[in-house]
Amino acid sequence: MESFSNLFKKQHIGELILVILFIIYLIMGFSTPEPIANLVDSLIGKVVIFIIVIYLFSYSNPILAVLSLFVAFDLLRRSSAKTGIDVLQKYDPTEEKKMSQFTAFNQFPYTLEQEVVAKMAPLVKSGNSITQSSFKPLLNNLHDATPINNSN
Repeated sequence: MESFSNLFKKQHIGELILVILFIIYLIMGFSTPEPIANLVDSLIGKVVIFIIVIYLFSYSNPILAVLSLFVAFDLLRRSSAKTGIDVLQKYDPTEEKKMSQFTAFNQFPYTLEQEVVAKMAPLVKSGNSITQSSFKPLLNNLHDATPINNSN
């Protein structure tokens, strides 16, 4: 209660005016002008607002400091709504969302073709195969063509 009565003293009239302006800003819901919204919605603008709030918490009346925190939050919210960053963050898909949609679209049922291929004879792998193949490849008629491995 002491901080509230200190606010009405003559040497703290500037803080009282600032409290009144903050309350009017919060209640009336004024739209932030676009040039100011662009400044506030940048990284530098957010840092400056944070520094101002910290300064008010350190050197001013606690009522003004808490009120400045609410005003800063509301100013940042209104500025992001004005510049459109708020909408982009809400509706612009992230890479994780895109990949989850792609994996959902790429889930196919087990097809007849996959079943037939799975039932086919096993393939003989070249290199270190455990079983020897039962066939020997033959070279067809070359029709007067030179073999690839010919050194002439």
